[in-house]
Amino acid sequence: MEADLTLHVNGQPHTVRVDPTTPLLYVLRNQLALNGPKFGCGLQQCGACMVVLNGNLAWPSCQLPVSEVLHTTITTLEGLTRPDGSLHPLQQAFIDEQVPQCGYCLNGMVMAAAALLQQHPKPNEEEIRNSLYRVLCRCSVHSRAIKAIKRASEMS
Repeated sequence: MEADLTLHVNGQPHTVRVDPTTPLLYVLRNQLALNGPKFGCGLQQCGACMVVLNGNLAWPSCQLPVSEVLHTTITTLEGLTRPDGSLHPLQQAFIDEQVPQCGYCLNGMVMAAAALLQQHPKPNEEEIRNSLYRVLCRCSVHSRAIKAIKRASEMS
């Protein structure tokens, strides 16, 4: 049964009419037109659908019922961009270090790193590696991603 639910996404309230069991990913992409999070495996194992909850928890959205995030702030890749349109230091560092290749893992890596930097502004390499454990990368860009995350931590 559908209901009107209000989500707090990228700093804005959004009311959507949806079945409360609908995965958050579907609402973000299909109703809010936010295409940062992607459908990858649908099993919470690849990181393509990663969002940040409450500013510091990276979590896959493909199986997360929308009813479980009603009192949660949700940040997508689009929400990292500054109000003036400039890139978040993390996004810029990923460009500077030439991290993107095929793009499959990009959303997950950036969102996992954003959550990490909220928790640990100056993470060491082990903390960075641990933050990426839920992100499956098909083209092995982890070493460049680690460099980018280190660079972003030095920019803040």
